[in-house]
Amino acid sequence: MPDLLACRAAAAGERGACFVTAAPKIPSATEGLSTIALVGSPNAGKTTLFNALTGSSAKIGNYAGVTVERREGTFRSGDVARRILDLPGTYALEGETPDEKIVHQILQGEIAGEPLPDALLVVADATTLQRSLGLVLEAIEHGLPTLLVLTMIDEVKARGGRLDPMALSRELGVHVLGVVGHRGVGLAPLRKFLEDPASWPRPSAADAVNIENSQERFARVDALCAAAAAADLEPDRRSDRIDRVLLHPWIGLGVFGLVMVLLFQSIFAWAVPAMDVIDEGFGWLAGASREVLPAGLFADLIADGVIAGVGGVVIFLPQIVILFTFLHLLQDVGYMARAAFVIDRVMGWAGLQGRSFVPLLSCFACAIPGMMAARTIASPRERLATILVAPFMTCSARLPVYALLIAAFVPATSVGPLGLQGLVMLGLYLLGALTAFGTAWLLTSTLLRGQVSVFYMELPPYRWPTWRLLGRQVWQSASAFLKRAGTIILASSIVLWVLMTFPTAPENPAFTPDQQAQANLEASAASSLGHFIEPVIQPLGFDWKIGVGLVASLAAREVIVSTLAQLYAVADTESGTPLREALKNDIDPRTGERVFDLPTALSLLVFFVFALQCTSTVVVMARETGGWGWPTLAFTYMLGLAWLGSFVTYQVATRLL
Repeated sequence: MPDLLACRAAAAGERGACFVTAAPKIPSATEGLSTIALVGSPNAGKTTLFNALTGSSAKIGNYAGVTVERREGTFRSGDVARRILDLPGTYALEGETPDEKIVHQILQGEIAGEPLPDALLVVADATTLQRSLGLVLEAIEHGLPTLLVLTMIDEVKARGGRLDPMALSRELGVHVLGVVGHRGVGLAPLRKFLEDPASWPRPSAADAVNIENSQERFARVDALCAAAAAADLEPDRRSDRIDRVLLHPWIGLGVFGLVMVLLFQSIFAWAVPAMDVIDEGFGWLAGASREVLPAGLFADLIADGVIAGVGGVVIFLPQIVILFTFLHLLQDVGYMARAAFVIDRVMGWAGLQGRSFVPLLSCFACAIPGMMAARTIASPRERLATILVAPFMTCSARLPVYALLIAAFVPATSVGPLGLQGLVMLGLYLLGALTAFGTAWLLTSTLLRGQVSVFYMELPPYRWPTWRLLGRQVWQSASAFLKRAGTIILASSIVLWVLMTFPTAPENPAFTPDQQAQANLEASAASSLGHFIEPVIQPLGFDWKIGVGLVASLAAREVIVSTLAQLYAVADTESGTPLREALKNDIDPRTGERVFDLPTALSLLVFFVFALQCTSTVVVMARETGGWGWPTLAFTYMLGLAWLGSFVTYQVATRLL
């Protein structure tokens, strides 16, 4: 083994040292290995390291199971390129959960189309070295060229710890390198190593020991810690004091409730000015397009189809940014793992356990990654139940619908120190969550009956994320929202504009432009579709326009907002009234009554809480459950529950309001 060298961080103010073996030679572009697998336990800093090496914007989490699939990136240094596989975080290579099994299968070369990795880059948290070394030993036993990276080395020093990586390297038979990934400490020597993974030691059977007994592995880990002079760290008294509050059975629940109230109050209180600016910008853009383009169908398509449709959804970008800023911040500081621990008691009543909390909370962004994150649940019964109830959790696609209807029909008044609009928004999220828990209880008591498994989760230390990291995470979520606006919503807007434009009604000289536009809309294919389904939705307080929006929302839930924006833009060619005002002012020419009122708005909100209206979610559910039986059941009972809930809401609200 070459001697280990110690290097100090060059950047001023960066605490900690990095430990590295002698730097290897720099190879040519054709030398060395092509694929390096990144292996590590959850919360070890693996994904942070992956981002730093590949420039990827992969999601980073402070709780177990955020990376439920391997991720691929490319490391480049000059003309040298290496393929990096970011494998799911796992505590053991012989695991029970689907994501742990994926790691084992890839390292065994058992995944079709995925060759055996050429080298392993193993990541371990230096502050929890005793717990991490078991996985390190398992990885070394595969006999591949291996490099061990120790993260959080600055925290070891700050907490009075010490570590002898030279001795650890001699004992393991592999290079050992210390880094602080989010600060860039130790990354320069690591990049040199990645240029030539062929030079890494390939542990022999004698080095790996090939331990068969569990007890023997624990003894081996203790010996390694002793050889590396890994002293016990001073207790993190600050974290202990915080945890005494956040993990308290009742105080912890109260804190969680306050955090959620603050989140949804901020969505309305802070987003309105930016939303008004965006709304005015799209209104100006629609008017400018009509002035620049010659009058005709193309100008109508751009103004009423593209700009009105896409702009009707993009206006809610500030609320999306606020939502994800809160969620990423709470996740990165380590609070979400504590919340999972506290909520475990509630989850147990529903036949689930705390590990289901993380996937369900991920559904606040989208149900698809939430269902995929359920792979971290070892129990097949609980994993299936989590997948089936995940669509009840309020995803970001519902947020534009909620925000539009609440802003239009719920007064902007206060209830004590809290805003009524924010409380209604919170109530919708709670209704979805409570329905998810109730449905999970029903499923685990009948079709999926069984014993609740034991819940365990490592609580990560509290860490304040860098603003750069937080900004990148929020931008990734916001850009995903904008990408949907530029693809699915744009395409849907164009198709809907065609359906709302053709065929047209005969010209009537006595009509004003708005009256002729309304007549054309009534004669269109979209109107025919809406009137066809109107008898089914009329008991819910919905007219044919809402029916068109409900059908369109099967592509993506927020498409109903762009659909309504187009419908009212097509019907109103002159005033350019904001959508929320157009909804309040719309009069049904057949009855002379308002189309939208508070009971109708509440009924539509409840419908969106319950209904499974996202085709992509249904497809992913089929993939995760291995067939179309469960997705068909989920779509059917959620649609039935949505109709029944909306019916009751409309009938009760009509009599009370």
